[in-house]
Parts: sequence; C-alpha cells; structure tokens
Amino acid sequence: MISASEFRNGVTIEVDGDIFVIIDFQHVKPGKGAAFVRTTLRNLVSGGVTERTFRPTEKMPRAHIDRRNMQYLYNDGEIYYFMDNESFEQTAVNASDVGDSLKFVKENETVNILAHNSNVFGIEPPAIVELEVTDTEPGFKGDTATGATKPAVLETGASVKVPLFINIGDKLKIDTREGTYVGRA
Repeated sequence: MISASEFRNGVTIEVDGDIFVIIDFQHVKPGKGAAFVRTTLRNLVSGGVTERTFRPTEKMPRAHIDRRNMQYLYNDGEIYYFMDNESFEQTAVNASDVGDSLKFVKENETVNILAHNSNVFGIEPPAIVELEVTDTEPGFKGDTATGATKPAVLETGASVKVPLFINIGDKLKIDTREGTYVGRA
C-alpha cells in the first residue's frame, strides 16, 4: 500500500480495479481547509488520462507491472505471438491488447510485454527502430529549403511524414513513441 503523500511520477497504483500510472502530482495546502494531492493519471489498459484528487492519508495498493523482454514472432490476424528470449516459451496476445503499438515493429524484433497479475495488457516497442521506405513520391532537387514533408510508407505498412529528399529504399530511424521521422540510418 502507498499513501497519497508518497506519490511520485511514474508510480503505478490500482484504483477501483484499474491500473494507473501517475503522470503528474501536486501537493496542495490551501489556506483554509485540509491539504490534498491533485494527480493526473493515465490508465495503462485503455490509455485514457484522468485527473483525480486524494487526501494525503488515503492509501492505494501499488500495482506491480511485469516487463518481460520478448521477441515478436508473427501474427495470424487476430493473435500476435511472442517468444521469451530466456526460456523460449511462446505467448499469444490478442490483437485488441496489442493495438497500434506494433505498427513500427518488424518480425523478430525484441519488445517489452507489460503484464499485471499475469494478464498481458500492453506492449512497449523499442524507442527507435530502423525501417526501409517501400513507397513514397519522388523528391526534387532544391525542394529542401522550405522544410516541407511528404508521406512515406514503411516496410511494416505504417505511414510517416518524411523530408522531400527521402526516396524508396532509404533506411530511416523512426521514433515509435511519437511516430515521427528521426533521421537516416
């Protein structure tokens, strides 16, 4: 159990049966009345963000999140398959639990599987991945002064905005958290 006065950014707690991570917190001591803790919480399962206040003496159960390094093997449309790198056990995860988190991840890459009480609820891809451009419009020499961008389709099927000088076959570094172009590989 953790009291609201011990809240810190990044701490995971269980509130009303849901798992939340504390994004932001603020201890407020008004001139009149009792102190309270104002928090911004993100639901780890649904991804929704909510604000909530707690009394400093209120206690919440701390949610222990298991992060396991696993290799993404393949998917068959509805189920994604992962393999533990140490025990070689395979884990199947429903497409609804995966969401869009694997749109920049190729097969055989390592990802973190997030679980609470042995129930998988999310996937953390690597922060930066290298992907090849499979389709984009041709760029023209001299068009780079304006900082304009164009859409490009990557080898995983995802689409990102890239500078005009990027061509088909170029290897790019992509930030998976933002879904943005970082640079050439």
